[in-house]
Amino acid sequence: MVRQPLTPEQIEAGRRLGALLRHARADRDLAEVAGAAGISPETLRKIETGRLPSPGFGTIVRLGEALDVPVQELAATWLGSDVPLEALS
Repeated sequence: MVRQPLTPEQIEAGRRLGALLRHARADRDLAEVAGAAGISPETLRKIETGRLPSPGFGTIVRLGEALDVPVQELAATWLGSDVPLEALS
């Protein structure tokens, strides 16, 4: 199966999501949060920097739980109907 390239909108959505996750993680250790979410630190780093703009749903759910961020807030941010990216950077 060939994966379709991401659209500019999807890439921007990933950047918004990554910024929200970085903001929520604050001063918590990246490896600690990644471990709590059951993902590798490198995967979390890629999500936070927007290099993995469309992570799996289960990954997002586990990150939300690890960071105490409701899935609805994560979804709203990805969709662009929440906090602007500049406010999180």
